[in-house]
Amino acid sequence: MSIFAAIAERKIREAIERGELADLALKGQPIVHEDLTFVPEELRMGYKILKNAGVLPEELELKREIVTLEGLLAACRDEEERQAVKKRLTAQRLRFDLLMEKIRRNGAFQQYAAAAEQKLCG
Repeated sequence: MSIFAAIAERKIREAIERGELADLALKGQPIVHEDLTFVPEELRMGYKILKNAGVLPEELELKREIVTLEGLLAACRDEEERQAVKKRLTAQRLRFDLLMEKIRRNGAFQQYAAAAEQKLCG
């Protein structure tokens, strides 16, 4: 055990003895551990911050909007509105495809994809 781990452990024990940790909000509930093995180590902290803030990456926001527009298009009865939704859907699909192409050309994505494939396929 490192000196820092020993100090931390001692401080935690002291806080428990003083009762400072007795009324924590999630006391008694299991800790949910997220599997971040497929997220590159240098991106994990940023990923957690964005996830905890409820922020999605741009490509997922676009995908969500595309799915919404597809549902709206299926429900459209007015031809003028249908054409407007189709136009918006086409634009968002194009934007999504361009963004994904840019992401795929990124060196970090290539490394991430190779690591994920290795982990999944062995």
